Amino acid sequence: MDIYKILEKLPHRYPFLLVDRVLEVEKNVSIRALKNVTINEPFFQGHFPTRPVMPGVLMLEALAQAAALLAFETMGSGVDDNSVYYFVGIDGARFKRPVVPGDQLLLNVQMDRNKAGIYKFNAQAFVGDELAVSAQLMCTVRKVS
Repeated sequence: MDIYKILEKLPHRYPFLLVDRVLEVEKNVSIRALKNVTINEPFFQGHFPTRPVMPGVLMLEALAQAAALLAFETMGSGVDDNSVYYFVGIDGARFKRPVVPGDQLLLNVQMDRNKAGIYKFNAQAFVGDELAVSAQLMCTVRKVS
């Protein structure tokens, strides 16, 4: 899935779109996606000026966006003006390695369950072979008016 397909599926836009490409997706099972981390990211100006590090919450957000893409693929739909994809929970988040400009985050998300509109995922992000972050994510899609 290239950036144009991602933009059709997710409501996020610059500077908050944190998935650049989907490498593979299997409905109801898993997704592998990429986030290229560049020095041009606006958060690096203040986090931290002398030693830029990607904020952990944004690594989790990138994983959540990949999870949303998996959920939308599974449902056979994308974003619409009447729905919002929300975080419902984050459990067991662990940060193992700083992510810095020039790194490429490989986002791996596996669907654990989908029950009553609540999706649970196991998620990990790697830089090369090194685990950067892992967490269990829970999300849902809600209709809004």
